[in-house]
Amino acid sequence: MTIQVALKLARDQFLLDINLHLPGKGVTALFGRSGSGKTTILRSIAGLETLDSATVIVNGETWQRQDACLPTHQRSIGYVFQEPNLFPHLDVKDNLLFSYNRVDKEKRYVSFEATVESLGLTDISRCYPHQLSGGQKQRVAIARALLTSPSLLLMDEPMASLDLSSKAEILPYIESLQSTLKIPIIYVSHAIEEVSRLADHIVLLDNGKVLAHGATQDMLTRTDLSLARDDNAAAVVHCTVKKHTDDYMTVLDLSNDQQLHVPLQHVETHSIIKARVHAKDVSIALEAPQQSSINNCLLAQLMEVSDDTHPANVLLRLDVSGQPILSRISRRSLSRLKLQPGQMLYALVKAVSFDY
Repeated sequence: MTIQVALKLARDQFLLDINLHLPGKGVTALFGRSGSGKTTILRSIAGLETLDSATVIVNGETWQRQDACLPTHQRSIGYVFQEPNLFPHLDVKDNLLFSYNRVDKEKRYVSFEATVESLGLTDISRCYPHQLSGGQKQRVAIARALLTSPSLLLMDEPMASLDLSSKAEILPYIESLQSTLKIPIIYVSHAIEEVSRLADHIVLLDNGKVLAHGATQDMLTRTDLSLARDDNAAAVVHCTVKKHTDDYMTVLDLSNDQQLHVPLQHVETHSIIKARVHAKDVSIALEAPQQSSINNCLLAQLMEVSDDTHPANVLLRLDVSGQPILSRISRRSLSRLKLQPGQMLYALVKAVSFDY
């Protein structure tokens, strides 16, 4: 299953020219600076843009190709915009029913009751939009999009207008869509923290062109891309929650008997989570320290050494139990430790450095 998107659009001084084959499942993030073409791509997939040339094929269903073009209302999409745009005169339940009732019964695969429950809307179903917080409104907007039983969910920076507390409220609900939905999601954002947490696949855009695309773990640690050279560069590791300890820590299993100890996370044991490991917080040692306040000492293999944006630093790409992470260290430390690609060493990470 794949999504084929080939688009050309010339407008004023902007030229969009892309040709992509994306995974037909999971979350694909379109990432780049403002003006890189993210929203234009999303609108083009939805049929909301008039293009010079376009091919859009979603898991075998042709929406646009040469002289064949389905209008927007015939494309099986759910669209979540930056602003919720709820009907102010309808309460939450009636806002949702408006979308749900527009779908033929035989084409529905999304349950109304299950969607309301999974997005935490049961207790506010009789509230009106003006009575809701920003996060609550956006959850209603997501539910409304899902209740159209779409083949593809498009999300255009759904958290861009939210404050930090509202973002923290809504992120777990968006995350849960990956496990509950069987449809692909294309997610637009310029916030790398969101992308790292939510996406399985990243498309890096700049000025209407695709610079690179691939699995999130690989894209975040490719030293030839800006994602790895940013001051807040971070890798993502997939971990299994093993247990919670009495000293307010959570133990995460990697593989090869390696573990991470991180501040207490309110997640179920045996669940799989993503942890972000910041390059600036990873130190290197040739031997495992015997007396140290650092909780995490991971056996790693040095895969690559590259120049960093600052001439005093270098960027290391490490393999930890089959997963890539980054370390930013000084050039002096590189020379002093005589580090070479292929070498086995220890990556030291403070427990307080992890985020999710």
